[in-house]
Amino acid sequence: MIGMVRLALAGLVAITAMGTARAEDALKARVGVLRLSSSAPVFIAQDKGYFREAGLDVELKFFDAAQPIAVATTSGDVDFGVTAFTAGLYNLAGKGVLKVIGGMSREKSGYPLIGYFASNNAYAAGLKTPKDLAGKRIAMTQVGSSFHYSLGLLADKYGFKLSDVKIVPLQSLSNAAAALKGETVDAALLPASTARKLMDDGAAKFLGWVGDETPWQLGAVFASPKTLTNKALVTKFLAVLAKADREYHDVILASMKDGKAPINEQTKPLLEIIAKYTNLPLEQVVGNCAYIDPDGKLDVKNVDNQIKWLQEQGFADKGYDAEAIIAKDYVKAD
Repeated sequence: MIGMVRLALAGLVAITAMGTARAEDALKARVGVLRLSSSAPVFIAQDKGYFREAGLDVELKFFDAAQPIAVATTSGDVDFGVTAFTAGLYNLAGKGVLKVIGGMSREKSGYPLIGYFASNNAYAAGLKTPKDLAGKRIAMTQVGSSFHYSLGLLADKYGFKLSDVKIVPLQSLSNAAAALKGETVDAALLPASTARKLMDDGAAKFLGWVGDETPWQLGAVFASPKTLTNKALVTKFLAVLAKADREYHDVILASMKDGKAPINEQTKPLLEIIAKYTNLPLEQVVGNCAYIDPDGKLDVKNVDNQIKWLQEQGFADKGYDAEAIIAKDYVKAD
């Protein structure tokens, strides 16, 4: 009997040791993200244990603007970045210290993500639609950001000069929202999640969605050349994201009507995960589900257009194009 007990204890010790070894063998990865629905597949993969099941020990690091994520990826503070394209990101990639390895969020009609919002005073004075933004003071995170590019596309669409707009770069989403509320700017480009409280408090007016005005490839997954030398890590990471991309698309995006996802038995678990990581109530998440290609594809042609536009504006260095910054072994081109 004592021998049997000893055998059982030995077995438990062995199982525990094996579990510890497996945990220690997991490939570690730090991922830089914003608390926005544009990173929904990352949140789903983390919360549902998909990374862990694939042998990855993933730590999410949260930022308040896209550009710092690109810098953190270059410096090694994070291994992967998942966020919007910016001039700064492109410049780092153009120098060879970053590579784009996959697509993420897109501005697409019917999927509210980034919006144009007016201060109450500016709205009362006639700022009623996106095309009225010409000549106004507009808050955003940084010069050359995704918000800046969105505004440039809008200017091209409605035939006004971007140089006629006064860009007010405030370095973070929270600062841009505060400026809009405090009436120190006429308007701001903000994610729906950031602007929602302003709207609920009657501190700003909604003008329109970027995706309805000018659809484009907003976000991507990227990494440093050092990270890319670990092919097992990169391959596993992208495979897990692809699984989460498909689930998010098929369960939530495919069910959306009039810009909102229904809350039902299928969608609720995923919507609750997004709410958890974006710090939003469930009822706000349903109208804030960013479009993401179900196969994680990247619109390479649009990325090239972005680079050319930023170069023409003087926000990005010259001498490179989309082909130069993409890791072709990993990117699925659209």
